[in-house]
Order: sequence, then C-alpha cells, then structure tokens
Amino acid sequence: MTVMTAAAIEDFLDEIFPQRTGTIEGVDEMRATMSLAIEDEHLRPGASVSGPTLMGLADVCLYVAILAQIGPEPMAVTSDLHCRFLRRPRGDRDILANARILKLGRRLAVGEVQLFSAGEEAPVALVTATYVLPDPE
Repeated sequence: MTVMTAAAIEDFLDEIFPQRTGTIEGVDEMRATMSLAIEDEHLRPGASVSGPTLMGLADVCLYVAILAQIGPEPMAVTSDLHCRFLRRPRGDRDILANARILKLGRRLAVGEVQLFSAGEEAPVALVTATYVLPDPE
C-alpha cells in the first residue's frame, strides 16, 4: 500500500526539488510511472535524447516510487546508478519511465527503471539504482 499519492508527491517535490525533470503519471505498490515531454534542451547531436536526460528522469522516477512507499523524505539519496543504453531514443517522441522497487529495506532501496520512447514497445534504456534511506527518528 502506498503512503503518498502522485499529487502529494508532486506537491512535495515542488517544494524541495523544483528543478526535477518529468511529470508523475502514477504511483502504485513499489512502482511509479513518469513522462518527459522532449524539448531541444534534451537532445544531443543526431536528434536523439541525451543520456543525462534519460538518467535524470530514471533517477527521479525511482525516487518517486520510493516516496510513495516511505512518505515525504528529502534525504533519501542516490548512492549508485547504472544505465544501459539499449537503442536510440528518438528526439521526436516523449520519454516514458517505469520504475519498480526490487528491495525496500530500512537503510537501502534498490530498483530498476525501464525507459521508452512513446509509442514504442522496446525500451531505450535500463537503469538500476540504489538509494540510501535516512535513519528513522
């Protein structure tokens, strides 16, 4: 069961992390979905979505999935992130991110995020990441 809704997470992030990338589409048990409308600033030469854009969206999407489970915690932070680029992310399509938490412990959360060009079935990238969770007070 989630402890924060997508709307509550958006409000929380507006306050503590307004520079984030993407829009929350939904949260569920151990999952989150986000989208990013691609603009020129997200492109690299060759009209492909840049790697930093993909990794940034994936990082935020996993953070959203974690917040949905643990509640508003600004100090849950990324300690490791690995990205595998699988195919060219088209610059003329939005990017969709689907995060899934694989392990949610007291001190660590581990998850994966699949990224897609909108309208395509095969992922353009796969990100795995670990977050360090603060000590409960």
